[in-house]
Amino acid sequence: MTEPYVICLYGPTAAGKTGLAIALTQHLPCDIISVDSALIYRGMDIGTAKPTAAELAQAPHRLIDICDPAESYSAAQFAVDARRHIDEIVSAGRIPLLVGGTMLYFKALLEGMSQLPEADPQVREQLNQRLQQQGSEALHQELAQCDPVSAARIHPNDPQRILRALEVYLITNTTLTELTAQRHGALPYPIIQLAVAPSDRSVLHERIALRFRQMLDQGLIDEVTHLRLRSDLHLDLPSMRCVGYRQVWQYLDGDLTYNEMIDRGIFATRQLAKRQLTWLRKWPDVHWLDSEAPDLVEQARTYCHQPAKIFTQIGLEK
Repeated sequence: MTEPYVICLYGPTAAGKTGLAIALTQHLPCDIISVDSALIYRGMDIGTAKPTAAELAQAPHRLIDICDPAESYSAAQFAVDARRHIDEIVSAGRIPLLVGGTMLYFKALLEGMSQLPEADPQVREQLNQRLQQQGSEALHQELAQCDPVSAARIHPNDPQRILRALEVYLITNTTLTELTAQRHGALPYPIIQLAVAPSDRSVLHERIALRFRQMLDQGLIDEVTHLRLRSDLHLDLPSMRCVGYRQVWQYLDGDLTYNEMIDRGIFATRQLAKRQLTWLRKWPDVHWLDSEAPDLVEQARTYCHQPAKIFTQIGLEK
């Protein structure tokens, strides 16, 4: 391959993405960039299935352990950070291998971000007052008048998203629908897109249940106990909403029994996997791999050596 390109490796949680990515680095000159909204947090290792020290020594991952759990981190920030690392890897003559299941991060990076205005405190306060006085359904009806497309996809009982759509319209005199269609900064490199998952959904469910129980054996409860000692962490933070952490936190609060915590943790992880698969089924130009295939690594490696057939750029045939 004579020109720079990027490999994207997608898949639901517990599908085996990390193992396949590390294996690919043994066959291709790849540097891994994590695309995972949970792996960014320091001190959250067990419940996020973060690569082990041995795995990181074998194949370092970029964009893990970059945030404190009390900090927020957006898809837009990820796109900027990932693009910087991609350019560094390409400049070194190597291949960026983006691996993870946070599809919103992938979307922001590959397609670019919409140029939406920052929140306006005055406009937001006025809308909040109207929300208290009139209710979300009334504001939803108003949104339907100015931005029917947004109103159709936002539930009348979702005040946060209703307020944001109205706020954007009031600030810019342009609908949220129009602005989100105008994306900037799409990734300029050709892309090879792979997705890995078991062909049998029941196998994925079994792997999810097994991994959650292994996390408990490895000390997940102690990890969450340590996090709960911090006065700046609470369940409303994005970090503490990660699957597993919320359920263990609730168990430590006495709101769940041990068995309820396990059942809910497994169920929440299954729901996450279902959402990830829903995203991926709609994703264009993805080559699917069965994670249970005995020649999985060879299939992935071979596919990455067929650029003429599979190079794509978002919206363009290579």
